[in-house]
Amino acid sequence: MKITISKLFAGICLASSMVFATGCIEETFPTNGATEEQVTSSEEAATAMLWSMHSILNEQVVGARAHYDWGYGSVMHVRDVMTGDMPIVSSGYDHYSAWEQNVAIGEGYLSTQFLWYVHWKAILSANKLLAAYPEETASDVVKGYIGAAHAYRALIYLDMARMFEYLPTDVTDPVTREGNDVTNYTVPIVTEETTQEQSYNNPRVTRDEMAAFILSDLDKAEELISYLTISDRTMPHIDAVYGLKARLYMWMAEDGKTTDVEAYRNAQRYARMAIDASRLAPMTEEECLSTTKGFNDINCWMWGSELVKENEAVQTGIVNWVSWMCNENTFGYTAQNGGPTLMIDARMYGQINDNDFRKRMWVPASASSPLWDKIDFTTSAYVDMRAKFASLPLASLKFRPGEGNPDDVNLAAAIAYPIMRVEEMYFIEAEAAEHVTPGEGKRLLEDFMNNYRIASDAPDGYRYTCTATDVIQEIVFQKRVELWGEGQSFFDYKRLNMSVDRTYQGSNFYSQAQFRTTGRPAWMNICIVQLEKESNRALLGWENPDPSGLY
Repeated sequence: MKITISKLFAGICLASSMVFATGCIEETFPTNGATEEQVTSSEEAATAMLWSMHSILNEQVVGARAHYDWGYGSVMHVRDVMTGDMPIVSSGYDHYSAWEQNVAIGEGYLSTQFLWYVHWKAILSANKLLAAYPEETASDVVKGYIGAAHAYRALIYLDMARMFEYLPTDVTDPVTREGNDVTNYTVPIVTEETTQEQSYNNPRVTRDEMAAFILSDLDKAEELISYLTISDRTMPHIDAVYGLKARLYMWMAEDGKTTDVEAYRNAQRYARMAIDASRLAPMTEEECLSTTKGFNDINCWMWGSELVKENEAVQTGIVNWVSWMCNENTFGYTAQNGGPTLMIDARMYGQINDNDFRKRMWVPASASSPLWDKIDFTTSAYVDMRAKFASLPLASLKFRPGEGNPDDVNLAAAIAYPIMRVEEMYFIEAEAAEHVTPGEGKRLLEDFMNNYRIASDAPDGYRYTCTATDVIQEIVFQKRVELWGEGQSFFDYKRLNMSVDRTYQGSNFYSQAQFRTTGRPAWMNICIVQLEKESNRALLGWENPDPSGLY
């Protein structure tokens, strides 16, 4: 399947090429045969375009050959297995092994094509709405949709920028054979105004150019999002816009060479604005550990993606979030005998205090642990879950099957997964504050931990105290624990030049994935797929170096 940005753009920029059915979210699928007037003449059509931006997050882009091809959630999983936080049991069923083992992830591989296409399909969906409905002539209802489209586009561009930007590593050279230094270069920008001809010669832009573009999208989203009358949390609202600005400024604060304290100050400010605007409290102990609603309920989050039983991804049974992210299923990949079970890094788990209830989101390292009897498992008609997990120490219990039913795919896989949680904003606020005013971040971290993360059965008077000499690293560690499995820790590793060490004594990474890096891993500078350069000549000679096999 050979589709480049330019070819996708040519197919999607004509309003007559696609129309989306109206109705509920599960009914918004692309069909052919509408005229431009039909697409652009009604708010109903605009509504369909709006919902398509969400549905596209859970669609395939490279086809049935790759069972990692299930959308945005899969990209989050790719990022997680590239860190030092998520070992996977070695298995012949593991479709993510290339990213875990740092093999075959250069420009010529389907795995790289997948990462490229997921993002561009989402961006082009937003561009389609923005092209069809100019703000100047839009109704108030459609202005809200335009604001949402700008937020969606900003989300995807910010992810791409941080994934594809080249930052220095200890094993790769940023200078290409043609003599071009790709340091701090991100990806091309394609908007609703980009012509087909322009897309054939569209260069990667610098981080500063990309940051300015994303900020302009977020400013426009902030201006218009109040018109959005849809309260569903699959849509971005003002809290999510502020949250994206907080993420953006965190990225802007570190360019691999210098630190921008003013950017950290802005990140702190927008994180607090997101917290206040969300009107959400951090998830409670009961919510986090629930066997029926644990990390599958969108109502707990600022922004998420939600699947229903009619979605094609759910109907596949095996190519969806739950199949890959929930260890308690009796179907799907993680349910296979010897299948790719998700685990937490052994050293990371050991650093979590026993009085932190989050530690109960993973199976204890030993059945003799005092935490073993405090773990709740889902109930299956076919499997004794407690017996199953007795032989799977450190396995994840964070993401529960829908309605706590691990047997029925129509219930289990019809879940939500988080795109942004208010908890992330607390950690952004704390880290940014520590960069700006040393000691303030420590106070904020201690407040969060003591107010929201101490187990209800902790000893009387127990208090978390940050005793680390490196407060930033402690804040980021607690953030990694909090957001484990949510695709965000990758960005902190890369941004802060953090090393990955999977080689220590007692590591639970399998041997082919055991690497130790000095600073950020080279594999975190994602390659642009070769097929794209066949149509966009501006990318020739501006490639990220292939990290495959360098460790």
